[in-house]
Amino acid sequence: MDRSQFFSPQAGKLVTAPPVAEARFSIGDVVRHRMFDFRGVVFDIDPVFANSEEWYDSIPAEMRPSREQPFYHLFAENGDSSYVAYVSQQNLLDDGDGGPIDHPSVDDLFEGYDRGRYRLRRDLRH
Repeated sequence: MDRSQFFSPQAGKLVTAPPVAEARFSIGDVVRHRMFDFRGVVFDIDPVFANSEEWYDSIPAEMRPSREQPFYHLFAENGDSSYVAYVSQQNLLDDGDGGPIDHPSVDDLFEGYDRGRYRLRRDLRH
């Protein structure tokens, strides 16, 4: 496998990434969606779109983000529920001042919330 490719379980195929992808957010950062009322903590980052074609096509064409940007996996929450979200970089804003995220999976990966971000649990660090 070429270093510029990675396997995406969501897409079920190899995805080619650009040589340099500038991720604005890091694992553990708390973010909010630019248009929709939810926020979350980043737990994984794809350098480019790496989900299924069905998922991508389900987004209305006038709102569909470019594939050629980082996409973030979030433990997300809104006023009604907690869930996992997959969001393009262009649709995320920093939300570190909003406080911790109340998602049931946060404690599985993270420990300690400080200044708008979570620390990866010690036993999960390299």
